[in-house]
Amino acid sequence: MATHQANILVSYLQEQQSAMIHLLKEIVAAESPSTIKAAQDQTFKLLSQALTHNGYQTNRMVGQNTGGYLYARPNSRKRYQPIQLLLGHCDTVWPLNTLQDMPVHIQEEKMSGPGVYDMKAGLVQLIFALQALFDLSMECRVTPVVLINSDEEIGSHESTPMIRRLARIADRALILEPSLGLSGKLKTSRKGVGRFTIIVHGKAAHAGLDPTKGVSAIVALSHTIQELFKMNDPARGISVNVGMIEGGIRPNVVAPESRAVVDVRVPTQKDAERITRKIKNLKPVHPEVTIEVEGYIGRPPMELTPRNLLLWNMAQSAGNALGIELEGAMAGGGSDANTTSQYTATLDGLGAIGDGAHAKHEFVYIDKMIERTALLALILLGEPIQKERKIPKK
Repeated sequence: MATHQANILVSYLQEQQSAMIHLLKEIVAAESPSTIKAAQDQTFKLLSQALTHNGYQTNRMVGQNTGGYLYARPNSRKRYQPIQLLLGHCDTVWPLNTLQDMPVHIQEEKMSGPGVYDMKAGLVQLIFALQALFDLSMECRVTPVVLINSDEEIGSHESTPMIRRLARIADRALILEPSLGLSGKLKTSRKGVGRFTIIVHGKAAHAGLDPTKGVSAIVALSHTIQELFKMNDPARGISVNVGMIEGGIRPNVVAPESRAVVDVRVPTQKDAERITRKIKNLKPVHPEVTIEVEGYIGRPPMELTPRNLLLWNMAQSAGNALGIELEGAMAGGGSDANTTSQYTATLDGLGAIGDGAHAKHEFVYIDKMIERTALLALILLGEPIQKERKIPKK
């Protein structure tokens, strides 16, 4: 039955390829940098129109400092049927007018342009997976709801409360971030991501007249940086990177203060807790030096938990029906999947196959969008995987 459904979906989507390309061009041309609130309006308008066409009602929530998010659910659904969350973002890292240097361009089955890979092609696949199910009257046993935010590239601070709320009641979360690598691996786990600021306080003195009366915060920070470097463990996938340093007030003054900004990546929650403790407990090498530590692990790791493994197995079965062998892998970066995985079964990297996230050569393989959209549609048709979950009565 799954193979039969797969064939029907692929045939339908092949007929829709030109429409998919057209919508993707429109969405990429609607530049939507995270930091410009009004820039999200046109993209959200296009997405809302497409979802409405597929039998969904949409609700746009504008953020205080960002473009907010778009939430969509079917006009009609079975009461108390469990939900599955389709999650993506429409913001990009590219500033306005990037199109002048990176125009939307198609050549040799590749489409390039700002945000096409990360992750506007994934949004188009989401739209057409739902359209295929709607037009083919294929009924989902788990109701798909959609949330598209516009602040993912800057940490999802405004949209995370809504993401958590939906993840808590969802049977599963399907994340439309781009796949990993040119072979299109799905992201079955993600490292946790943290940012810490280390502030070192020393004692100022005149560097020429009274240098021995001072205690250099810069020298003290150099020792602290060495301690941070020792926390790296490449074999276990742990990285502690001092990416920025600053300090001092003038060349002729012994520096009274210095600081470093540290990026931390960890594969497990246990690693996150251990590294956080070690950073928080950093000790100064001089009795007149003090150290302050700010920050935390902002995105917890997405681990391959038993429920995430069930969802991965479901995706593999859908891939088999399509005649494709899926591979899974860990991603070093974080996404909203790190959040949803704390509450429900999560699978990431269901978006486009291509390359160049945040890079000028960003592109997607157009021909791969058909099978990726069919894969998503088949997963949407799957049975509940957390059968005890129910939508609470209102």
